[in-house]
Formats: sequence, C-alpha cells, structure tokens
Amino acid sequence: MSALEKIVQWPADNVAGALITPAGIETVGDTAREYDIKSVTKPVVAMGIMLAVEEGAVELDQPAGPEGSTLRHLLSHASGVDFDSRDAKRPVEDRRIYSSAGYEWAADIVADATGMPFEEYLQEGLLKPLGMNSTRLAGSAGHGLISSVGDLVKFASEVLNPRIIHEDTLAEMRTVQFPELRGIVPGYGMHRPCPWGLGFEIHGEKNPHWMGANMPADAAGHFGMSGTYLWVAGDTAMVALTDRDFGEWAKPLWQETNEAIWAEIQS
Repeated sequence: MSALEKIVQWPADNVAGALITPAGIETVGDTAREYDIKSVTKPVVAMGIMLAVEEGAVELDQPAGPEGSTLRHLLSHASGVDFDSRDAKRPVEDRRIYSSAGYEWAADIVADATGMPFEEYLQEGLLKPLGMNSTRLAGSAGHGLISSVGDLVKFASEVLNPRIIHEDTLAEMRTVQFPELRGIVPGYGMHRPCPWGLGFEIHGEKNPHWMGANMPADAAGHFGMSGTYLWVAGDTAMVALTDRDFGEWAKPLWQETNEAIWAEIQS
C-alpha cells in the first residue's frame, strides 16, 4: 500500500486524495465528490486576483485595506486586519495576522476594478479555463470555495506547469513576502518567522507543521478547517479532502502522511 492509499484509513466518513508526480497522477477515493474546502480557497482566490494584476485591472502594491496597506499585504496576511473583520488588529507589517477578512477585502477591490462580481470573475478568468467545472465560490473569498479532488488536481497542475497564469506571477505568489514577520499558523501556534507568500503558506522551518518535518523549505500550500489540504513541492503536488473538521485527529496523521509521501518520492 502506498503512502497515499493509507489516507482512506483516516477517521472521516469520506476521504479522497491525489498525488501528482512526473510519473503521473495517483488517486484514491471519489475524486468527483464535492467538498467544502474552507481555507484551501485562499490560493485559488489569490491566483484569480493575480490574474487581475496581470490584466492591469489592479496593482499588487496599490493601496488596499487599512491605511498603509496594499493588495500585497492583504494577500500575505501582513495588513494587520483581524481574522473575521476588517478592523485593524495590528499595524501594517507588524505581525502575520491570518485573515479571511483580508481576502474578502481584496476580492471586493477586484470586483470594483473589473465591474464584475468576484465569483464571476474567478469563474471566467480561472476556473473555466482550467476546466474546474465542479468548483464554485459559494461564500467568503477567504473560505467559501466548493471543489473536488479532480478539480484541485487541475489547479495544482497549473501551479506546477502554468498555462493560464504567467510563470513570473506564480513565482511571486510562492515567494515569501515580508520574511521577517512572525505569526500564528492556526492550530500550530506561533512561528518566528512565519513565512507566507501570496495565497500560499510557505513551509520554511516551521515545526511542528501539517506538511511534515522533511518537506523542503519552499514547499507551498494551504490547509482548511474542514479537514482539507493542498501542497506543492518541487515537481510534486498533493491534494487531500475530507468531511471531518480539522482537529487533534488531523495533526499527527497529516504530518505522518506527508512525511511518508515525501520520503517515498525521494527514495
């Protein structure tokens, strides 16, 4: 049994996953089943926003959010706004404050600039061109995406080999922004520093961490509180979706699984 196949033993009613390597795509479970992916929404939404940057509708360093903040700050959790409100919890660039409200703010800015509701812009600009036909933004731009393993494989494949978005834009998304900032990874405590890109959390030297201890420092991804995650490292990517909320059950299993998968790939 491969390391990926073992995820079906996780304590959730429904589990599905995929591993993308140069050798092909391995899947387990029902890859067409739709899940509420919570904060795995963020890298998808961030890519949609970066398409608006490429098109010139918005600029990454234009004022956005609280005073002194930019779109870059909002997408890298450096604006200081609180998790679920647009109130400033800290000054800009003072601390990595993980914020869904910041993503909602960024999406509203794109909607105003393009004259399209953001969910429509995301659909037309990214989801439809990638063939992510079962994916839709059904709520917050920070955590409201419904998707499937099959669709997130298409997204992860775009991250590995970009066709819709320019490779330089994608490289910027995976570059640590404001690298000195410390902050909390939900469920994993304070990290000094706490590296984050634009939409993607960057592994860095975080430990303990959901990606595992042996993953490379530039591994990038995100997890969601609905028991979901996606990561990309080197020429490999993984998606895991469940219908059991993130909790103490997930911490050892996710770390062990990702460490085993990465070791298996390297062997």
